[in-house]
Amino acid sequence: MPTDYQATAARPAPRNDTTVDVIVLGAGVVGMATAYAAARRGLSVRLVDRAPGPGLGASFANGAQLSYAYTDALASPSLWSKFPRMALGLDRAFRMHWSADPDFLRWGLTFLRNTGHARFSENTLAVLKLALESRAAMQALLQRHRIDFDHAPAGKMHLYGDAETLAGAAAIVAIKRSHGAVQEVLSPRQAIDLEPALIHAPGLAGVVYSPQEEVGDPHRFCLGLLAVLQTDYALRTDFGFAVADLALGAEGVAVETRDHHRLQARHLVVCAGIESMALARRIGIRAPLVPMKGYSFTAPPGSHAPAISITDTRRKIVFCRLGDRMRVAGLAELGNGSIAPDPARSRLLVAMARESLPDAARYDLIDSTWAGLRPMTPDSVPIIRRARPGVVLNMGHGMLGWTLAMGAGERAIRLLLEE
Repeated sequence: MPTDYQATAARPAPRNDTTVDVIVLGAGVVGMATAYAAARRGLSVRLVDRAPGPGLGASFANGAQLSYAYTDALASPSLWSKFPRMALGLDRAFRMHWSADPDFLRWGLTFLRNTGHARFSENTLAVLKLALESRAAMQALLQRHRIDFDHAPAGKMHLYGDAETLAGAAAIVAIKRSHGAVQEVLSPRQAIDLEPALIHAPGLAGVVYSPQEEVGDPHRFCLGLLAVLQTDYALRTDFGFAVADLALGAEGVAVETRDHHRLQARHLVVCAGIESMALARRIGIRAPLVPMKGYSFTAPPGSHAPAISITDTRRKIVFCRLGDRMRVAGLAELGNGSIAPDPARSRLLVAMARESLPDAARYDLIDSTWAGLRPMTPDSVPIIRRARPGVVLNMGHGMLGWTLAMGAGERAIRLLLEE
């Protein structure tokens, strides 16, 4: 667990009009956390993103859960019983967009090799370790800086609809508890006593309860952390910067647009979500990432809106209370690289949410709908490594990007400073 949080004080980073210490490519939650990890150590940082502001990609309106204890890898032994329905497009919540692209096929074969019991446990515990580091890093940040992003220690419940899947979840809970996770298995009655909104949940066999889980609006977090970085650490930003070329040299890294706007730094950290794959290729690095498209909508809370964050494992839907709004997210489309929301899929998400918790939200007053691309590795473990002298990768956080961001940023900058 990192222990240097109190050893660094907020101070303006040194200004240099030509070369900075670090360029961070990507201003989602992972990029923002990485920029903070560098800036708080006194490094000069330039944050670069092609969007007009921070947190406008996969960080904008995701499920908003900070799931520090629920880190189960996607590739699991239980996947094999579900795979035929998923492969044939019969699973409402999960779709596969097949491709003959060699990278996609390699990703798929590696994914299937990770479904064994040993690799599933290893991958789940590796992500749990990073998640607990991330929780500590988030706590340290919020002790130092006030950021308003509807953050709350809401706790979390995973709902299970049959005894077999509940037993499997209980076995995983036992493993994770021995590695620092705080979770317990509850009966339906115990769960309803803690969260009365579950009285309307159909077919509830039991619940995995994680009392230390948190929630927060990731887009508002990005905006708040950006303000802190600009005010207290002299962060420089280049939004609307479409990278056309990356070049490595003896003196560091150069980032250039098509109109030859050029930025230089001694180090580069690539953390641009699914776009990281294409950016890394520009300097000869291949990364096994596949997009996983997900959907969400935001609406006023309903008459029985849960206070505890809820995940319906059967329907793969999450319900998250953010102040006076309810965020509902779900669906997964592996290999779909389009960011445009499909109206039919958005309607399906609303219909499935009504089935799960009919009074959780005002489904007739939806404020907004959204779709985003989550960068998935085949083992669900993020890629955080030094790829070249002066270049660190921080990518592939999948469906846990918001959860893992703070810890991943700390790891990436520690790697950078070890050079």
